[in-house]
Amino acid sequence: MTETDVRSQTAAVIPAYQDEKHIEDIVRRTRERLDHILVIDDGSSDQTAHRAREAGAEVLIHDQNRGKGEAIKTGLGHWSAREVTWAILLDSDGQHLPEEIDRFIAAAASATEPTFFIGNRMNDTARMPFVRRVVNRYMSSEISRVCGQRIPDTQCGFRMLHRQLIPELLGGAHRFEYETEVLIIASRDGYRIESVPYRNTSRSGTVEP
Repeated sequence: MTETDVRSQTAAVIPAYQDEKHIEDIVRRTRERLDHILVIDDGSSDQTAHRAREAGAEVLIHDQNRGKGEAIKTGLGHWSAREVTWAILLDSDGQHLPEEIDRFIAAAASATEPTFFIGNRMNDTARMPFVRRVVNRYMSSEISRVCGQRIPDTQCGFRMLHRQLIPELLGGAHRFEYETEVLIIASRDGYRIESVPYRNTSRSGTVEP
């Protein structure tokens, strides 16, 4: 499959909460890479949903804050009913540069086996606070052990997955621990977890440890 094929069959899932400051820019830049973009407004009281729509995203709104895990599940469930092969997850606060989507597209195009793609910031940790770096490495080591394969940056929320995995991911935890559970489920189901190095911003958001 070519990168063009993968790109045309990929949709973005962007969970957002109280992020009116960044969401418009993130959506516009993501639209330069992908045609299908869904923002899940997880009960925001600001203009997050309005600004996402203005920028060209499809928007689903939770009537109250349910947590990032539930927002992701809402997005995945939405795309599972559409003619989309891949879903890519990125945060709304600017930590994940939409321009780096290209790296995930290239990785998916070259995959020869069922693969779950996850970003890797650990090759360049100069801007990562020391405590965060230590905690990240410890957690990644423990989760890698449970998954039975090495995952250098298990705490990264920048991810890409195949639609075949989605039904397995619609239950379980509903907040931040959900992202760890996803890796365990994917490994259990025989997916290779491939790390995708990418440029990360120095913004200290509330999404990634």
